Amino acid sequence: MIVTTGVDIGSSAVKVAVVESPEGSGRERSGARVLATVVERNRRRDSQQVLEMAYSRALTEAGIARERVDYVATTGEGEIVEFRTGHFYGMTAHARGARFLDSQVRAALDVGALHARAIKMDPDAKVIDYRMTSQCASGTGQFLENIARYLGVTLEEIGPLSQKGENPEKVSGICAVLAETDVINMVSRGITTANILKGIHESMAGGFAKLLRSSKAEGVVLVTGGLSADTGLLACLHDALGKQGTQKVEVRTHPQAIYAGALGAALWGAYRHEKLKQIGEPADERAPIEKEATP
Repeated sequence: MIVTTGVDIGSSAVKVAVVESPEGSGRERSGARVLATVVERNRRRDSQQVLEMAYSRALTEAGIARERVDYVATTGEGEIVEFRTGHFYGMTAHARGARFLDSQVRAALDVGALHARAIKMDPDAKVIDYRMTSQCASGTGQFLENIARYLGVTLEEIGPLSQKGENPEKVSGICAVLAETDVINMVSRGITTANILKGIHESMAGGFAKLLRSSKAEGVVLVTGGLSADTGLLACLHDALGKQGTQKVEVRTHPQAIYAGALGAALWGAYRHEKLKQIGEPADERAPIEKEATP
């Protein structure tokens, strides 16, 4: 069996996945088994310390010694992981992870702290098209977290509260600063937290629906990343897709969707490890990490 770890370094959290897969299972890694998944938030904490904490905890939960890991695959801001074996682009990792979590997936909507991107893939999880948000952070997890902090609610409360909103207030979908100003004005006018959050979700969902339509996504789309468990956002996205006439898209999520990048990196790491072993090349591929291009 091949044991690999995927380490997804984001701006607000470190995600680690430990995966075991049979040798000879190819690109699909059929029979792969997730041994552990861990997330550690890194806001206002030393990134290296958070990385070490998350990685050690994941190995402990998986019952795997460090020396037993065959390949350490990074994605995201992987340059901080000095013990990495190799690195994979975020879109590549999220596509593979999404496909692993749901075999019917044909696209992923990765909603992270600083950006969102629609990733269209073929049946083998190869990325064939993508679109990214190009405006400032009003449609991101960091923006939503800032608003939640101002409103005095936790991240876990955002989704259920939003779904209770009956008269959502519109916010600026262009600029995070303007949107935050809108929220301050709403609070002063006595608008309920539920209606504020639903208005924000509707604004975000409208932008995400346009991303999916622009990428020509069809079929099942898995929402991944930090906001994949936001039930209020998912409900608004479903409505937005219907209003924009995007009928060929079915949006889903998964309990482990936040780990899609880490899982995808681990799975690609196993495939690369096996290929390098076949040709007799050393597994260590550490090199300067190039940033992903944006449209």
